[in-house]
Amino acid sequence: MNLLFSNDRRGEYPASLYAATAPALPPFAPLEGTARADVVVVGGGYTGLSAALHLAEEGVDVALVEAHRVGFGASGRNGGQLGSGQRQDQLTLEKMLGDARAKILWDLGEDAKALVKDLCARHAIDCALKPGVAWAATSQGSAEWMRRYAEHMGTRYGYAIEGMDAAQFADVCPSPAYLGGMLDRGAAHLHPLKLALGLARAASGAGARIYENTPVKEIVEGPRVRVRTEAGEIEADHLILATGGYLGSLNEQVAARVMPINNFIVATEPLGDAAREVLAQDVAVADDLFVVNYFRLSEDGRLLFGGGESYGYRFPADIRATVRKPLSRIFPHLSDTALPYAWGGTLAITMKRLPHLARLGPNVVSASGYSGHGVGNAVQAGRLLAEAVRGQSDGFDTFASLPAPAFPGGRALRSPLLALAMTWFSLRDRLGL
Repeated sequence: MNLLFSNDRRGEYPASLYAATAPALPPFAPLEGTARADVVVVGGGYTGLSAALHLAEEGVDVALVEAHRVGFGASGRNGGQLGSGQRQDQLTLEKMLGDARAKILWDLGEDAKALVKDLCARHAIDCALKPGVAWAATSQGSAEWMRRYAEHMGTRYGYAIEGMDAAQFADVCPSPAYLGGMLDRGAAHLHPLKLALGLARAASGAGARIYENTPVKEIVEGPRVRVRTEAGEIEADHLILATGGYLGSLNEQVAARVMPINNFIVATEPLGDAAREVLAQDVAVADDLFVVNYFRLSEDGRLLFGGGESYGYRFPADIRATVRKPLSRIFPHLSDTALPYAWGGTLAITMKRLPHLARLGPNVVSASGYSGHGVGNAVQAGRLLAEAVRGQSDGFDTFASLPAPAFPGGRALRSPLLALAMTWFSLRDRLGL
């Protein structure tokens, strides 16, 4: 079974609020016959589009192939949070890598946010970019940890995060489930599909050739790489692999270290004045549970709420019911509210929850595994891949040097083993352990 076609209609965006509110981008024609390029990019999400844009702006002949539509995958379906740093917090990174390397990763995270903001400004990408992401604590111990973390970030990194007790956090998010938290006003939130489509317009305008509805069947490595598709083939000097959770069997080295998981989002009707009972400030929120709940308000005042995960190929039969459970725990007064939009998406995680950038051969590079932190990481990774193809990239080398263990059990057993682990952590979340 192929994740590319397990849950979606070919060549169509999912029936999400994002697809319903993003200005349509005319389809790019599929590849037919043979073509040549300096660089071929496989994957039309943030990573691939950013790589194609940055290469085209440098005058490189670049071709991008996408199995469905640009922004079809996680790039067009995610929670829209442009977070600071990396997926792992700085205290964890300091213990894992040491202070100096942790600081380099923090600076790269800051650069990722700046890059997204710069691209939006430079290419007039209107994706409702707004400041503010809050972390919510579900226990007193977690609230105290967040207070200390905010102090640490100010002292060690000179970065302002507001630590909050329960009363202060209620002024941001009046949910009875949360006992404090912190607010990062340097982070941001946005409309993810509008960002992806904006990057596609910019890349195409800069000269990149984009082929949609062009699934890749085989990659043949060599002095010149050949990417074979359903109806054609592209030969290129370099290959950029930017497939995220939809890699399939295209590269076993990456597949051993990057695993697809599914996540789900719903959107309510516009809440009107009642939106303040959900979020009193227009910021995004993510909580401290192992299976994270995350939410924000749409431009028209709907609650966009993400929660629940699965590890097989198929989405649940009733996504609304899956997400309504955590939604009802966080906002009991919305337990029976209508959910006109519900959709799932596939993202990619790594064992260490850090991006996996790798040089797979003399002329093949890859980036994926952003582990839920991909809005900034993926756009930045695209630029780093473009730099690596053209010569040298310190940022690429930094990420490529990070620990990237393979998942236990191989491809056959990694999903069941992870499901067992996630079930245990979900139980811990419910018991407040």
